[in-house]
Amino acid sequence: MLSDFAKVVKPGTRDEMLLASIAWDRLPRHVAIIMDGNGRWAAQRGEPRIAGHRAGVEAVRAAVDTGARLGLGALTLYAFSTENWKRPRYEVDALMRMLRRYLRLELDEIDRQNIKFQTIGRTGALAHTVRREIAKATERTEKNKGMVLTVALNYGGRAEIIDACRAAVRRLLDEGNPPDELTEERIANELYTRNLPDLDLLVRTSGELRISNFLLWQAAYSEIYVTETLWPDFRRVHLLEAIVDYQRRNRRFGGLKLVANVK
Repeated sequence: MLSDFAKVVKPGTRDEMLLASIAWDRLPRHVAIIMDGNGRWAAQRGEPRIAGHRAGVEAVRAAVDTGARLGLGALTLYAFSTENWKRPRYEVDALMRMLRRYLRLELDEIDRQNIKFQTIGRTGALAHTVRREIAKATERTEKNKGMVLTVALNYGGRAEIIDACRAAVRRLLDEGNPPDELTEERIANELYTRNLPDLDLLVRTSGELRISNFLLWQAAYSEIYVTETLWPDFRRVHLLEAIVDYQRRNRRFGGLKLVANVK
């Protein structure tokens, strides 16, 4: 897999040093990123918030490309939450335009890298034009066997758990079983992320120490890595730093005995 970086990583850089220290047999299967700091990035430059969102697109490209080259099983990006509708209308509209443009411009590269694209969240509430681009990207890449790129749109962790519980109870009733037979396994099988590996690593940019209603169920035993880097400045080196840090940890999964960070 190191050869996949040969053309994009310069010798003698920190990127190369980090790549050399990665244990390729212990990569996290599923990495999720809370992409935070666009507004602060813009404010530091005296620009409107939307400028930060535009700059953040390059960070998305870097994260997706790096994840694919590493051979991650899944990369999930928190793009738009259920709470983000509270933002000014012009900002919401601009975010949706950028999403459509990203999908149109990046779809060829996503497909070339054998990435499977999907979304999670209550996407039915999104505009028809956005849903149309999502459908195109999903359909075109559905047979790809590489990294699964999941974009969380109109997503909330609590909303996901509510939707999963409702679906699980309906299934129980349809099967003629009482609701008190509801189990964790049944709920997990109804989550938006049911086709993804367990979440191993949750990355948050901008230094904020909260998970902002993101993957609440899935993050129960994931490792959390926080970087002060604002999302528009996030590049390959920052994701590599997060993964190297992850591989240095011992994971207990609620037990007392230290468990080596292996898969």
